[in-house]
Amino acid sequence: MKKQVITYKPIKDLIPYARNSRTHSDAQIAQIASSIKEFGFRGAILIDGENGIIAGHGRVLAMQKLGEIEVATVDGSDMTPAQRKAYVIADNKLALNAGWDFDMLALEIEDLENDDFDISLLGFDDKELDEIIGNDPSGEGDEGGAGSLSNKFLIPPFTTLNAREGWWQERKQGWLSLGIKSEEGRDAPAGGSPDMMARQRGESGTSIFDPVMAELAYRWFSPEKGMILDPFAGGSVRGIVASKLGRQYIGGELRAEQVEANRKQGQEICADEEFPPSWICGDSLNIDKSCKDLKADMIFSCPPYADLEVYSDDPADISNYPYAKFKEIYAEIIKKSCALLKENAFACFVVGEVRDKKGNYYNFVGDTIQAFQAAGLHYYNEAILITPCGSVAMRAGKTFATSRKLGKAHQNVLVFVKGDGKKAANNCGEIEIDGSLFDEVS
Repeated sequence: MKKQVITYKPIKDLIPYARNSRTHSDAQIAQIASSIKEFGFRGAILIDGENGIIAGHGRVLAMQKLGEIEVATVDGSDMTPAQRKAYVIADNKLALNAGWDFDMLALEIEDLENDDFDISLLGFDDKELDEIIGNDPSGEGDEGGAGSLSNKFLIPPFTTLNAREGWWQERKQGWLSLGIKSEEGRDAPAGGSPDMMARQRGESGTSIFDPVMAELAYRWFSPEKGMILDPFAGGSVRGIVASKLGRQYIGGELRAEQVEANRKQGQEICADEEFPPSWICGDSLNIDKSCKDLKADMIFSCPPYADLEVYSDDPADISNYPYAKFKEIYAEIIKKSCALLKENAFACFVVGEVRDKKGNYYNFVGDTIQAFQAAGLHYYNEAILITPCGSVAMRAGKTFATSRKLGKAHQNVLVFVKGDGKKAANNCGEIEIDGSLFDEVS
């Protein structure tokens, strides 16, 4: 076999084979170019004695796209004319004849994803990747087959969570049918705003937390039997859902009447559970004392949205404060809560933006992120929770022309990690969707 010698030649001097039967789309050339940028140029171009390209047309086009002026070549002038023609075809076809061990391929691709590698560089399109890994990109539950994303994770783990979908609303009603009445324990808010659509409202007019969102957060970011710490407990939803999913739960809540209502519901709904939920009555600014011996596996909460919904006239209720003071105390509560969180564990806050009296946003979402980062956590995930429109359309239609304020119909789901994200994910264990629970709450 002739020893190959690498020679660099100007790309402009290379001549494509006029009868090349292999086509190269713009999209494929872009893929090859991306691959060369990531991995480097790893295959020399085979040319004849007159700079004619025998093999490597796609790589030459990709190098041109990248702005390169020369390329590595090897001399194939010892081949007969018939061999050159045959090799143009064989070089492309022989690679296509190879097969795949799809189980091994799926493991390799999943490992690359876990390493945050851009798997689009592998050359597979989204449909092919879904088929290899066993995902149903539509996320339509059981119709997607045993490997669907919905079967694995309840819903596809994308950055858009749509609570308007029929299955979501059905599951929510299933949870509520257990007897959850999160609005009990408080009257309609003492002060509020017609913009308050970030959290859904119960029959009493008070905002209630979506139990399906709680279920997702617990399944995705906490281990079974783990301890959930909720510094802004509010109603009973998050505690009851945690208990039903086999998690321990401690929620801090300022108002005694709310704690009493929560405890009553917890006793009625979760009496037979391994870990009935627990609520502590007191100011969460003192959570470092009331929960000083606690080691939480996850922090999960939906805090008061500044003064958008005033919950009580208690001086310790931070919803009574001007925003600057609210933000200061809010950040301190987050700091103290995070100190109780184990290393390599997640925290999740569901928040929404809040307007001041002039209609301008405070940047509450940004301040929440900053508070967690100041507490030593890393900003790890974000998602948009699309909430039912309710009366948003009517209100937006009345006010948009004069105010140009967009109707708010989403919340921000912010996920933080203390320590290492991969270790935290490993500590959460496998995500398992309990069929019997699904039957119970569907």
